[in-house]
Amino acid sequence: MLTLQRRVTVDRPIEQVFPYLADFSTTEEWEPGTVSCRRVSGDGGVGTTYQNVSKFLGRETELTYVVEEFEDGRRIMLRGENETVVSRDTMVLRPDGAGTEIHYTAEFEFSGLAKYAEPLLRLPLKKLGDDAVKGMRRALERV
Repeated sequence: MLTLQRRVTVDRPIEQVFPYLADFSTTEEWEPGTVSCRRVSGDGGVGTTYQNVSKFLGRETELTYVVEEFEDGRRIMLRGENETVVSRDTMVLRPDGAGTEIHYTAEFEFSGLAKYAEPLLRLPLKKLGDDAVKGMRRALERV
């Protein structure tokens, strides 16, 4: 399993930041690999489903994400899955002065032939994580 952990601090109150990040369809605005992301069902809480199309290493892939944990104003965890990967995205937020600190963790568990390519995916996934944090910071500064 590959795990990426990042920390982002923004000068926006948690009351503005959490609703934005909890709506996973906003990944289109801040995650560079996301081509499209739309809510399929649910109200944003546990059980909400998103259809995500991402581009990674020149190839588009579709994942179905489901919100598995939701603590309003504090934490959200989504599980994305397709035939080659299970992804868990967890965002934990806490107030930081007048702003918000976000702890973002992305875990990738590969299966099938992709499992054997995992060592080769470490660097591209690290770059994707770094770029996502930069995009998240820019997007949150506009919220």
